[in-house]
Amino acid sequence: MCSESFAIRVSGLNKSFDIFQRPADRLKQPVVNRFRSLFGLSPVCYAHSYHALKEISFTVRRGETVGIIGRNGSGKSTLLQVICGILAPLSGQVEVKGRVAALLELGSGFNPDFTGRENVYMNAAILGLDKTQIDRRFDGIAAFADIGEFMDQPVGTYSSGMYVRLAFSVAAHVDADILVIDEALAVGDVFFTQKCMRFLRQFQKTGTLLFVSHDSGAVINLCERAIWLDQGRLREIGPARQVCENYLASQYTDSDETSFDVGLASTELPDAHDEKTEGDFPASLPRSRDLSFARDMRMDFLNRTTLRNDIEVFAFSEPERQFGTSKVAILDVCLTDIQGTRLNWVIGGEEVVLTVEVRVNVPIKQMVVGFFFKDRLGQTLFGDNTYFSCYDHPVSACPGEVLEARFPFRMPILRKGVYTVDAAVADGTYENHVQLQWAYDAFVLESHSDSLSTGLVGIPFGAIDLKTKEV
Repeated sequence: MCSESFAIRVSGLNKSFDIFQRPADRLKQPVVNRFRSLFGLSPVCYAHSYHALKEISFTVRRGETVGIIGRNGSGKSTLLQVICGILAPLSGQVEVKGRVAALLELGSGFNPDFTGRENVYMNAAILGLDKTQIDRRFDGIAAFADIGEFMDQPVGTYSSGMYVRLAFSVAAHVDADILVIDEALAVGDVFFTQKCMRFLRQFQKTGTLLFVSHDSGAVINLCERAIWLDQGRLREIGPARQVCENYLASQYTDSDETSFDVGLASTELPDAHDEKTEGDFPASLPRSRDLSFARDMRMDFLNRTTLRNDIEVFAFSEPERQFGTSKVAILDVCLTDIQGTRLNWVIGGEEVVLTVEVRVNVPIKQMVVGFFFKDRLGQTLFGDNTYFSCYDHPVSACPGEVLEARFPFRMPILRKGVYTVDAAVADGTYENHVQLQWAYDAFVLESHSDSLSTGLVGIPFGAIDLKTKEV
């Protein structure tokens, strides 16, 4: 790699901290060792060393967006602080090219006794702007933060959301080359979060972004690559889809208890950035033998209907990417019509049924089946599970039984491109359940044409008109 092509380069990075059992030991150690040295005695240590980062090496290219994921305590925040120069490494090297603006711990870099206005000038000056430049940009910073009269109040009186508003606003107006964000968007209202996401989308066109979040959906949505840290070590680095899927699988493997979301997960199901352009289709994916017949049958319907969203459905095959136990097996996932006939072709707006067939290998007390419908970037468009439908009559199963879950819905209008469906099976309740099996990309759909005016998906509306209202 050319030496000028990187924004951040980390080589063999190690960082450790001394951990004292009691606060008094921190003071006692230098005092005791001072006296011991007077008598020629060897020093004593009241602390044990905690290795937060262990031999971390990676490179972030100029203009790239990279996400960092991992459990609490895995070293994510420590890594960012070393990159930003807040902490010094124990060993290794960190090279950063360009101006860095960072949003780390809540309120970091702010003096709580200073007003918001004073902190703006102080932070912007630290990031390299002179007073004239700050004066020129202050109105824009204040408008973006939108905290009103609190701009002239001490920052110590701010709520967590106001902290983030002001800190993000400063970072957005200093013309940084590299933006480092550590869970800063986890607080604050949805409107400000959306404003920040719009800024980040624009910033990605010219700048380098290093983004830490527990929201795998946000990492997939924003990032080209992801770095997975585990107990201070670099566990995996690669495409956001691959890394996030492996991270989520590890979460379920290491912990039997999880909490429900739409498709049986506590976080949005991760998928991937696909380097293919919209509409491309992986040649390795199986196509139905009845595809040409189904196409011919439905072309007449397509020509007669106002629903112009032509969607090809590819047959279920044994998923290459799945995790779970051998307690259940997902035998089939498919789309059918209301009568149960398997579909190879569907038009956006048609009534369909998503069917998941599961074979049980051990006794199951309370089975729950769910699915996620995702776009090519892995963003979850919609999903559901059987928990609430079966709340009053939980479904148990015995070894050898085969169960079928049916989810009827009207197919939304899909933009041109490739979509996938994931299926999952769990045993338990909404608050406490065990993930038994999760199949990524159980089957694939390709939308060949659409009539969408806006949005990720379209709702099949009835007749839309505009006319003068009689008064």
